[in-house]
Amino acid sequence: MMIDTPTMMSLAEEYLALRRKLGFALKSLGHHVLGFARYADGIGHQGPITASLAVRWARLPQDTKPTWWAQRLQSVRQFAKYQSLFDPQTEIPAVALLLGPSSRRATPHIYSDSEISALLGASRELGPAGGLRPHTYVTLFGLLLATGLRISEALRLGRTDVDLLSSVLTIRLTKFRKSRLVP
Repeated sequence: MMIDTPTMMSLAEEYLALRRKLGFALKSLGHHVLGFARYADGIGHQGPITASLAVRWARLPQDTKPTWWAQRLQSVRQFAKYQSLFDPQTEIPAVALLLGPSSRRATPHIYSDSEISALLGASRELGPAGGLRPHTYVTLFGLLLATGLRISEALRLGRTDVDLLSSVLTIRLTKFRKSRLVP
């Protein structure tokens, strides 16, 4: 009796289904894992994930930046960690050693008091004259400066999120789908 070896695509779909049931969105990770699985099945790969297979796939296409390759490899690395629970021959690609870091965070700019004054001054001058736009931007920038909110958090605020009596903002479903209170 012959046992069918599962395809990489079926393993990837099973992995992603489980992660989604646990509440993960998996937009880019899901896209990468499925792309890797299609590649592995397309070249006729059978057996466990190997580091060399993962690196060969991650380096496609050749004309992109190494950070793109590293992001792709990081996605396969997560999939390989899961697969290693079921198949001890699965190789987990090394972190950032093969293709470099998967992201390069830009150095943040800390605005000086004079830059903040200039930004708020320019906001007050926005058109149309007598309209709400200048007031809206001055208020928005002031809110960001005073609270440290992300722009997306500030733009999603609703009336029920503002408690003027206790001076608290309720920030709902922020990054990683959590909520928090901000004084």
